[in-house]
Amino acid sequence: MPARPSSMGKATKSRRRGLHDSSRGRETMAMRSHLLGLLAAGVLGLGSVGTSQADVRLTLGHTGDSGSLYALSAEEFARVANERLDGYTVTVYGSSQMGSDTEMLQRLLVGTLDMAMPSTVMSSEVPEFAVFEMPYLVRDREHMKRIEEAFFWDDLAPLAEQKGFKVLGLWENGFRHLTTSRRAVTEPEHLSGLRIRTPGSPWRLAMFEAYGSNPSPMEFSEVFLALQTRVMDGQENPFAQIYTSRFYEVQDHLSLTRHVYTPLYLTAGVRNFATLPAEVQETLQQTARDVQSFVYETAARLEDELLELLRETDIEIHSVNTDAFIDASAPVYEQFAREVPTAAQMVETAIELGRE
Repeated sequence: MPARPSSMGKATKSRRRGLHDSSRGRETMAMRSHLLGLLAAGVLGLGSVGTSQADVRLTLGHTGDSGSLYALSAEEFARVANERLDGYTVTVYGSSQMGSDTEMLQRLLVGTLDMAMPSTVMSSEVPEFAVFEMPYLVRDREHMKRIEEAFFWDDLAPLAEQKGFKVLGLWENGFRHLTTSRRAVTEPEHLSGLRIRTPGSPWRLAMFEAYGSNPSPMEFSEVFLALQTRVMDGQENPFAQIYTSRFYEVQDHLSLTRHVYTPLYLTAGVRNFATLPAEVQETLQQTARDVQSFVYETAARLEDELLELLRETDIEIHSVNTDAFIDASAPVYEQFAREVPTAAQMVETAIELGRE
């Protein structure tokens, strides 16, 4: 188990507010249908070629809304890559326009999408990636950099390649926090009986089951409406997703749990990536590594700025008993050690790196 971090800041309170127009969800679905039609017609996808090599388009899909860390990271990658590439252009499609995380991973494998930005879902494809699903394991970004150097590229990335996924860059989704509607959560027992939306990771489900809630996986594009209609009582995400998706309009409480740090993986399909010219492959990989510093700096800035913006909304913000959440997380570590042979060693290494 990781060492206990210090407790969060004091709670603040604010006003109530109304509900957001649910047409937002319908517009997203309409755009998704349009783009999937383009995919079927062969307009998008790996090596979409017009009359000359200059027309080759490389598509990059992600689930983040405009202004989110996902969007800013993807746009910066495309900007830098396009300055370096000759005859190829990276084009970004956000807001789940190219499908859910799971759908985009499948499209990487079959070649109808060139790059995607999965996060939690990678632990469902490669069990060892669940080390980043362990509660309170990663302390900060410097700690994450040491973990990356110690075993990510040598040990984890090759496992993804064996499943058909080429990780080009290790970026950030962020430290996750909890929002709820029925009541404030400051202790694990306050989650008892609450229906909490999680990503499609068995480990996130195990975490919130250990805390006493009723977790349910759901695609990110469906979350706002589920919260608005009270199909779900709460959800957990980094500030960048909570704010840009306007969850504060349909949730009453934000609990500063910081319960897990989730990386973001800029990923291509192994088979299709190998068909690109060597210099294009090298440019994309080097650009993905170079953009990491931008991602981390932007994530740190957004974390501070977005918390202040959330304080200006109607959501009530609460500190939590972090020690109690750490204690309640023990069964998740035990299960990980039982089910993944290398789990204990990875966790031990990560904890040791956190002490440096």
